[in-house]
This record gives sequence, C-alpha cells and structure tokens, in this order.
Amino acid sequence: METRTFGDSDLRCSALGFGTWEMGTTEYGAIDVDEACRAVREAIDRGITLFDTAEAYGPYHSEELLCRALGPRRKDVVIVTKVGFNINAEPRVVGRCSKRDYIIARAEGCLRRLGTDWIDLLLIHWPDHDTPYEEPIEALENLKAAGKIRHYGVSNFSPAMMHVCERVGHLTANQMGYHMFDRRAERAVLPYCQDHGIGFMAYGTLAFGLLSGAFTPATTFVDWDWRSRGYAFDLPLFRKDMFERELRVVERLKELAARYDKSVAQLAIAWVLGHPAVTVALVGMRNPRELDENVAAADWRLTPEDRAEIDRIMEEEGVPTHVNSAQAL
Repeated sequence: METRTFGDSDLRCSALGFGTWEMGTTEYGAIDVDEACRAVREAIDRGITLFDTAEAYGPYHSEELLCRALGPRRKDVVIVTKVGFNINAEPRVVGRCSKRDYIIARAEGCLRRLGTDWIDLLLIHWPDHDTPYEEPIEALENLKAAGKIRHYGVSNFSPAMMHVCERVGHLTANQMGYHMFDRRAERAVLPYCQDHGIGFMAYGTLAFGLLSGAFTPATTFVDWDWRSRGYAFDLPLFRKDMFERELRVVERLKELAARYDKSVAQLAIAWVLGHPAVTVALVGMRNPRELDENVAAADWRLTPEDRAEIDRIMEEEGVPTHVNSAQAL
C-alpha cells in the first residue's frame, strides 16, 4: 500500500483511507456490525492505516464502532475525527457550532468514545459562519498544546476561509468531496492546498455509490436514504435526468476499466489518487468484499490518455464535472 504525507507535516498514512460514515448511519441502510468490525481489522492487515470518522456520524455510532473494531490495534493507525456540529440530547444534529469552549468539550467526547488518549487529526467538520474562523483554530491549538490532538485541520472550507484560519495556526489538512462527477475542488481548493503545504482528503470517492457499478436505471432509493432527495452536497447527482446520464457514463467507464481487468470502482479510486494534491482517497468499506476491491485499486496509475478518455466520455454524454459551478469553492 502506498503511503503519503499530509502537506508539509510529518503525518504519514496510507493513500487509501477507510471512511466510516456508512458504518455510523442508517441513511445507507442497516449494516452487519460484526462484519464491519472484521473489515476494519482486515484493512489494517492489508496496509490501510487511516480511519476517518466524526461525532456527527450516527451521531456517535461511528466513533463507538470504530473503537470496538480497532481494539488494541489503535496504536497502529491514524484516526481522523471531526467536530463542529451542534448535537442535542436526542442525539440529533441541529446546526453548527465552532465556539472555542464548545470545540474543546466536543473533542473530549471524541476521545472518550474512541477509547484513546489522543486524536491524530481533528477537523472542524463544516464552517460555522456565525463564529470567526479563527476561533475554532485557537481551540485546536489549545488541544494540541495539551497533547489531546497531534494535528488539526478543516473540512469543506474554501481558500478564503483557510487563509483566515492560517493566521492563527497551520492546517494539516482540508477534507472535501471530490470525484469524477464533482470536480469543484479543482477550481481553487486543491491548488490552494498544494501551494500552502496542506494535505487534502477526498470524500465521496465513489460518488456515493454512482461509481460503484451497482446501480441501474431502475435503481430507486427508499425515503430514509439521503440520496432519495436527488441532491448530493448541492449537486443534482441523483435527480432522475442526471442519474440516467451518469449511468450511461458509468457503463462506458466499465469498458475502459475492463481493459486493465479492473472495475469501475477501482477506476474511480485511481482517478482521485492521480491528482497530485490529493493525500488520501476515502472509501467506505462495510465488509471484506468491498475492502478487497478497494485495496486492489490503490496502486493503479492511470495514464494521461486514460484521464483524457474519461473527460471525453463525460462530455459526450452531457454530464458536467461542475469545476466552474456557481457552488465551486
């Protein structure tokens, strides 16, 4: 398994990261807890050293399940978790909050649920526009000085927001959605990270299932599946008209991947990891079968011709990449 370093820091991990959002939420359907724990342990055996979670996943379920799955192997991995949502007593996410004291208190909860004395990388999950962006960074600096965290960063922050944060302390990472169908990060975020020594973690590598190869035009999503709303992070990826066009792209991408005896999911992972600013591609892995497929993609390198063909397929099928979208950061 290839390893990479986050920007100009000393934090190093596997290029493929284990995303646990699916493990901690029912919005993707029920999971087999024992099988998910087994996938975590086998992932470590296969060279995956980064595990990404958040207190909002569940809330809390993902962190608790990851703690159970890691057991004594916690010392062998990099744990990334995230705070910054306001979570009520139910518990349910009811907004965002990045006040200094709140961030410090929430970090203590993460440490407890993860069963660890330190967090390798703590991120502010989403920007809280009602709080100065410097304030949570000051909290993270305090947590680092206390030995509670080793590195810190942000998630879903624009370059302008990161610039403000960097007045207070240096960010190790920014985590943001990035995949073939959503290239908004290419407009400004990826260049900013690359120029300022900040690592980049890509989530949604398989486009929330679109690039898994498992969907057909007849696929529908039940009401409790968040994709049933048609949108994914402000983009109409699952709206019927877009969904059908994207699936035509996927069928053609399957043919491209088959030339290398690979799957379309493996093609999607290799595509993300091929960007020079990307440190980690996060992928959900709820069972050993998904793990096997994902790991086999980590060391695949696409040629410039492959990437150009992918772009041509998307253009011919009329599927936008959203690089210059109004929502681009």
